[in-house]
Amino acid sequence: MGIVNIDEELHDQLRKASAVGCRSINAQATFWIKMGMLSEMNPTLTFNEILTRELRTAGVEAQVFRETAT
Repeated sequence: MGIVNIDEELHDQLRKASAVGCRSINAQATFWIKMGMLSEMNPTLTFNEILTRELRTAGVEAQVFRETAT
């Protein structure tokens, strides 16, 4: 593991995004780095296509949610 120096403004955005995604700051940074790398390696795929592919590779299956009657 190494240390990465990032701009203070980017760190602030990272902190905010980590709260929204319920991730630690390190986990959020890892997610952004991984998605950026995958995006560069797969320039014809959208973010959602990459994320869907990665979730399927990990064995995550989509759930069908039904609305409950009120």
